[in-house]
Amino acid sequence: MFNQQEFIKKIAKLELHLHIEGSLEPELMFRLAQRNNITLPYASVEALKEAYQFNNLQEFLDLYYQGAEVLQTEQDFFDLAWAYFETCHRDNVLHTEVFFDPQTHTERGIDIGTVINGLSRAKQQAHEQFGISCEYILCFLRHLSEDSAIATLEAAKPYLQHIIGAGLDSSEQGHPPEKFQQVFGMAKQLGLKRVAHAGEEGPAANVANAWQLLDVSRIDHGVRCLEDEALVKRLAAAKMPLTVCPFSNVKLKVVEHLREHPLPEMLEKGLAVTINSDDPAYFGGYLLDNLQACSETFAWSPQQIAQLCHNAVAASYASDQRKSELSQLIDKCLLEFS
Repeated sequence: MFNQQEFIKKIAKLELHLHIEGSLEPELMFRLAQRNNITLPYASVEALKEAYQFNNLQEFLDLYYQGAEVLQTEQDFFDLAWAYFETCHRDNVLHTEVFFDPQTHTERGIDIGTVINGLSRAKQQAHEQFGISCEYILCFLRHLSEDSAIATLEAAKPYLQHIIGAGLDSSEQGHPPEKFQQVFGMAKQLGLKRVAHAGEEGPAANVANAWQLLDVSRIDHGVRCLEDEALVKRLAAAKMPLTVCPFSNVKLKVVEHLREHPLPEMLEKGLAVTINSDDPAYFGGYLLDNLQACSETFAWSPQQIAQLCHNAVAASYASDQRKSELSQLIDKCLLEFS
């Protein structure tokens, strides 16, 4: 008898929308706080978890930035990333492209090299120990100024060998893509890939403007593109990847329930959707959990699951050789379970 959950666990998976600071589990947060002599405003792990009830993106971000304060040393950033890679290994996520937010840390006086060196060590160990491939994407915080973003890009120049792309995240409302045209142009000149959060809490116009004005090759979230039928057709024709995060959309009230998520409509309209976890420590599940819940909710077939995985391969910044390896593993698993 076909076991859908086992199939989803075994198939080769890729994650393209994961904020490493958003993978900071409460237990690790408390350990790092103790290590760094930081007092958290919560008496216990359980009390902290109870605070994970959000009405919107900003309420989540307030807690997210507060939690990141426990990250102080290179070892802290290594431990954070290593915990995520262990989860990837458990869930058979073989390639991941990870966002990190330098300004979250440099604003607190942490050197950008401390952040990048810790993350890079974990990436190297994950490759050696688990065979996981990883790329890092430096994200600019859109609630800060473009001058701050430019300064961050300048500070990152000595570490560009560890970074494949530049992204844009944080509060979408009031901070449209056009605010960051100059720094994205600079990132392009440096040879960095470009991605941007758009169409999560902001309108479809943000998706169009991120694509056109920032010259991105992926849209992170993008669910509100459905408000503009002409845009949807252009996105589908261009096979523009959308890194959709179902649990995140429910947790932040983009939709009320998973069954109301527009994923079926997005797929029906031919959009190049990928499934991701966003900030799993805060939103209640990693990539595997998102895929399994969506598969059950929307009655996806094994072929549809495999197609979503292939979408992620095509959308990834992995080498052509790595893409070929991952595609073969996906097809092999589908054949095994057929």
